[in-house]
Amino acid sequence: MSQLYVERIIGLLATDEALRRQFTKNPAETLEKLIERGMELNWCERRSLTALSPTELARFAQFIDSRLQKTDLERGGM
Repeated sequence: MSQLYVERIIGLLATDEALRRQFTKNPAETLEKLIERGMELNWCERRSLTALSPTELARFAQFIDSRLQKTDLERGGM
């Protein structure tokens, strides 16, 4: 069951600009918030996801059609 959540989280990180930025700043905290919202991850999956390279995630996101991207309208407004 947990593999489904791993795939969903990777998909969210690839298509949600704001979430990707939060993850870049604090991967563990971002994953914890997703877990609080119902995503199920075991310790190994958490460790593996927190080790994802923010640079590689951003690079991956660039190759996804912009119509599938969730744009962050508040980008840089903090």
